[in-house]
Amino acid sequence: MNDLARALNRDVTVRRLTDGDSLAGLTALLHRSYADHAEAGRVFFASYQSVEDTAHRVGGGECWLAAQGSELVGSVTLAAPYALPEGYPAAVGAGSFWQLAVDPAHRGTGLGQRLLTLAEDRIAALGSEQVVIDTSAEAADLVGWYRRHGYVPVGSWQWGVTNYESVVLLKELSTAGRGFVASS
Repeated sequence: MNDLARALNRDVTVRRLTDGDSLAGLTALLHRSYADHAEAGRVFFASYQSVEDTAHRVGGGECWLAAQGSELVGSVTLAAPYALPEGYPAAVGAGSFWQLAVDPAHRGTGLGQRLLTLAEDRIAALGSEQVVIDTSAEAADLVGWYRRHGYVPVGSWQWGVTNYESVVLLKELSTAGRGFVASS
């Protein structure tokens, strides 16, 4: 990580979403974070969801926000166990996360890794031994990033709100020695 990346990440705090947080601001962050996928023709739901959709999605789990001062620069929402749709290729009891987002200006700073680690740590703390996620099979860079972090493909899935087939990725979590720090 270079000096600029360290400086960008240094003053970022991570905390749980509260009633006073702006869902419009979170929705705008999601749109910014997923815009490059939409421009590439992969219409992730987070690239166009409404504020009402955001409220529904964060209501399905724990939502964590990353902020630098008053500026929202990242988020992730997680649940364990995750309510899997019928036929989804994962074991009952697995945890999951969604809406992992990093503002484009903060990419390459380690913030995505920080949010990923937080999600995995919370899922393990909530009792799940596995985490399952899915993303566009066409998003080779993103799939590669998850694979480098220990996720393995276990199947595919088609959501009704996207225009692509998703690759389903699974990671076994070790509950020994895991712990997260919300802010640093």
